[in-house]
Amino acid sequence: MPILSRDALVEHLLRSRIAGDVATPRENNLDHYRKLANGDRHYWLGLELGDRWTDEQDVLAVMAERWGVDDPAHRAGQDTIDPELTVDALDRMAARLKEAAAGRQRVLFATGHPGALIDAHSRVAAALRAQGCDIVRIPGGLVADEGYVVQFADVAVFERGASLWHTHSPEPMNAILDGLALLGEAAPDLVVADHGWAGRAAQRGIDSVGYADCNDPALFCAEAEGTMKVTVPLDDHVVDPRFYEPMTAYLLNAAGLLG
Repeated sequence: MPILSRDALVEHLLRSRIAGDVATPRENNLDHYRKLANGDRHYWLGLELGDRWTDEQDVLAVMAERWGVDDPAHRAGQDTIDPELTVDALDRMAARLKEAAAGRQRVLFATGHPGALIDAHSRVAAALRAQGCDIVRIPGGLVADEGYVVQFADVAVFERGASLWHTHSPEPMNAILDGLALLGEAAPDLVVADHGWAGRAAQRGIDSVGYADCNDPALFCAEAEGTMKVTVPLDDHVVDPRFYEPMTAYLLNAAGLLG
């Protein structure tokens, strides 16, 4: 696949609705900001936010900065993600991936969106392995949330009832990190993930970079605080997973991981 320029990638993000006019409506976004501010742990994504984000307007202000929500009077209807901010965050993620490659670091990949992001994560894992990184192989038999934590194509996912599940829970990441410690294996130097997988890794002091939708404010709040290293704003489940391929190629190229 040809590597897109920044401008061409912005156009692709808009056409595919990975950014720009995204599927998540404004009402849903504001409802999630309110629930985070009210202390609903489901929306904290494995982070411990304490009493630092109890004002919904503070959460909205971070989202305005991190993915372009800039009109507090906009309360309903179509919502958007600024694609320029998406690419800015991809560049920041690329810098951390480049650091991992240079140091041949130990890297763990995980996703709560296996139907959309598993291939994007897997391609990055393969590129880092080619540079000598140690891609974490998770312990077998891990259990969390009445299901199993398993690994496909180097990416940890949650399985239940013979299906891979969409999950926001931090418990699968807890299971991995605790399982590694029980076996005497080193914790990852870097986690590349999303949802509670990314948030809980960051909360446990591991460098964490990942993706988040505009209705998942916790990872953006954590980046603003410095707990998350990078959070990339995007629609994390567009209709065709192949739409993420140009974005992933851009990321790998910016990280110096192609060729």
